[in-house]
Amino acid sequence: MMSSLYTGVSSLSSNQTKIDVISNNIANASTIGYKYQTVTFQDTMYQTVNAATAPTESVGGMDPKQVGLGVTVASMTTINTMGSLQYTGNPTDMAISGDGYFVVKNPNGEYNFTRAGNFGIDSYGNLVTADGYQVCGWQETEIQPDGSYVFTTSTEPEPINIYNIGGESSSTVSPSVTTKATLAGNLNAANEAQGVGMLDIGTGDLEADYIMPMTVYDSLGAAYQVNTEFYECYSEVNGDGDIETSYYYKTVDEDGNELSSGYLKFDSEGQLVTDDTDFPVENSVTLDPGATTGASEFSFNMDFSGLTMYGAESNVQPTYVDGNAAGSLLNFSIDANGVVMGTYSNGEQHPLGILSLANFDNPAGLQKTGSNLYAATPNSGDFTTGNPAGTGGTGQLSVGTLEMSNVDLSREYSELIVAQRGYQASSSIISTVDELLQELINLKR
Repeated sequence: MMSSLYTGVSSLSSNQTKIDVISNNIANASTIGYKYQTVTFQDTMYQTVNAATAPTESVGGMDPKQVGLGVTVASMTTINTMGSLQYTGNPTDMAISGDGYFVVKNPNGEYNFTRAGNFGIDSYGNLVTADGYQVCGWQETEIQPDGSYVFTTSTEPEPINIYNIGGESSSTVSPSVTTKATLAGNLNAANEAQGVGMLDIGTGDLEADYIMPMTVYDSLGAAYQVNTEFYECYSEVNGDGDIETSYYYKTVDEDGNELSSGYLKFDSEGQLVTDDTDFPVENSVTLDPGATTGASEFSFNMDFSGLTMYGAESNVQPTYVDGNAAGSLLNFSIDANGVVMGTYSNGEQHPLGILSLANFDNPAGLQKTGSNLYAATPNSGDFTTGNPAGTGGTGQLSVGTLEMSNVDLSREYSELIVAQRGYQASSSIISTVDELLQELINLKR
């Protein structure tokens, strides 16, 4: 009879634990990024009154006779389904449309993880959580020849600072000299040829078929406009005097002084011929600022390899020109891949960093530490270097939105009723056993 009393007590304790978890779920129904928990029970040890016996020719077998000794909590599982998204319009609010977690560093320098993307910028320029934990990623970049950039993501994530990259200020950008210009587009093959050879065009007063303006910078960041003029002409192909249609070009400064010139040869398919040394696809342009700014003479290379000659309007444009004037940081934005891009007063845009997202083999194995944070455990899987958004199964970012709690109040209230009834039934066990014990005591009277 006493075992029944303890069975009731174990049921009270288990149902109380379930009510505690449900209460926490309900309390966090409006918590950003909260993931609700479920509780499951399991029976405990059994007292075996009679063991099972095997059947014989004369007697059938018997099942075991066992008396259960109560119930206990089997698991508390975090359900990691995605919550609904709420639009805020705040450029530092982010939600993950996938299974990843933001990586943050606590004051002890340890990594924690969160789904709550309600971030802000502190007075030092750090991207931080509501509690001041620093949001991590990578800021070291390698600029490619075409102007694109690649982040170094093989190292451990470090706190992202909008105003500082690798110990150097990112709130201002220094001027840099132009060294390369890449062109792309079409030159109209339907134009009428304007003479034979460079001499006829270069020294004449012919009107250009197409003029492409371009801005370049000296080492002090002063801007200069240069124009590249294109003339359709006939050019000599070989020593036999064979000629074919091509384009002559010359690059001039703002005063009309010629800086460079050359020919562009195209084949019958309208593609630029790149293997003829008499018709190079690259040309060096030298510009002398003189006493204008005090900057020294500089040269930049023009790459024509992206040009074609079809029977359509001419539309050659520079697709990439390096060099820039000095500028100061005006604002920044974060895209779906977690790239933090700074916009400067000189019109330039430069990458300031990229957020790191963590992915775990068993997200339910993460340990909740409060403040919307998780810590890795031996059962969640290891965290190494993290991944940029959109890679490694982490998911894309939705900027200007927040992920709400995934708590379903109708479900929680239903579970609360079940737990309450279980608690009431457990208390009835105890009261019933108490009455039986009282009857037993009364036998003496």
